Amino acid sequence: MRQLSIPFEQNTEQKTDLTGRERIRWILSQDLDFHSLGSEKDSHVLHSFPAKFPPQLPARFIEELTEPGDTVLDPMMGSGTTVLEAYLADRRAVGFDIDPLAILISRVKVTPLDKLGVARVGNSIIERAVKEVRENSDQLKRKTRKQWDGKSRDFIDYWFVEETQLELAALVSEIEKVEDAKLRAFLNLALSATIITKSGGVSLSRDLAHTRPHRVKVLLSKDGEVLFGKAFSEDASNHRLRHQMKILRSPFEEFEKSFKRNLKYLEPAGSGAFKPYIHYGNAQNLPLESESIDLIVTSPPYASNAIDYMRAHKFSLVWMGYPVEKLGNKRKKYIGGEMLKGFEFLNLPKFTEKIVKRISEKDAKKGQVLHRYYSEMTRTIREMFRVLKFGKTAVVVVGSSTLRGVDVQTHNCLADIGSGLGFDCVEIGERSLDRNRRMMPAGADIDMDSQIQKRMHKEYVICFTKS
Repeated sequence: MRQLSIPFEQNTEQKTDLTGRERIRWILSQDLDFHSLGSEKDSHVLHSFPAKFPPQLPARFIEELTEPGDTVLDPMMGSGTTVLEAYLADRRAVGFDIDPLAILISRVKVTPLDKLGVARVGNSIIERAVKEVRENSDQLKRKTRKQWDGKSRDFIDYWFVEETQLELAALVSEIEKVEDAKLRAFLNLALSATIITKSGGVSLSRDLAHTRPHRVKVLLSKDGEVLFGKAFSEDASNHRLRHQMKILRSPFEEFEKSFKRNLKYLEPAGSGAFKPYIHYGNAQNLPLESESIDLIVTSPPYASNAIDYMRAHKFSLVWMGYPVEKLGNKRKKYIGGEMLKGFEFLNLPKFTEKIVKRISEKDAKKGQVLHRYYSEMTRTIREMFRVLKFGKTAVVVVGSSTLRGVDVQTHNCLADIGSGLGFDCVEIGERSLDRNRRMMPAGADIDMDSQIQKRMHKEYVICFTKS
């Protein structure tokens, strides 16, 4: 395996013991819910992302268990919450993911840019894109028809009406002309944020940010034209209609809102002492030297694709030039996926094997899917153990899942796996979820008859030490 030597200066200063068992237990005894604290700060709000933990959670472990200059890793960084908090705390932040949108979000969050320059370019892009649609719509249509392969074209036609396609295509065309790669990334993220939203968005999908897209109808005029931004009547007869249909929004207007909002939270030049190291990487085979990390804080995916990131992310990634079929193939490689053909299953420790057996007795396929998940997490935790320095801590924040009515006890199984690989599991903390902020796939409405809601109201904080 090729091992990567991160281009950071080595921190040779001896530190006092901040990672003892009592310190970890003290952290876990504190309020880990953070419901009274908002996350509308810094660049955490640049883009929606399902099931991300509150920034205060990794920040607490970073503050208590490391010192400035230490190296903090998130091997499954998602939207980069740990990476950003480490960066802001003057730690050396390292993050990997295999999701292209996760990498884009994380990089933009920690990239300082000149706000005045960004504002000038963004406003210019909107003006030029509006003019392009107004004056050259036929040419733009022909261009977009040639831009995608057949499957990508079918996907776009199914999820985006023609008017929306033209405006998005015009914005994409103008963003591609920006030569500065960092600025272009910021603009692409603002564009993605107009598509993948907690509510609304410019596609024909509802509930996209919760990774459970379903196509809805749009409001039409008597002549059959799409009505953008028109409100439904509030009388009782239209109540059900409002939940079955969607008011489409103009990508131009939504991009301007997204762009200006993100501009407020843009990282100012000079913030953070160390440039974060963010790259594509598989958590099961990290390109890092052994014993090079001072702290790991990460949140693995749920088992059995309970949160299916790529189902949502492809809605914006396809506009950035990623073919839908390739994105689908990439999805098969995500931890927690359901593809079993050709997968190399690992032997599991006794407790975890017992859980898998219970699921298999009820549903053989689901049992194999769970076996795949715990095999993937075994490889991941083994890599975490390898790269972590002795005496240091790995924090794994995870939710459990229910398969065929059986709680798979993810936290206990991961603790079981970690202990078998050499980690000392100090303690497992528990925190309740703020459903609106955590953006779980079932949405914010409480329905305790729903299996997905029953299992997604709390999560666990597993603290390992390498001793």
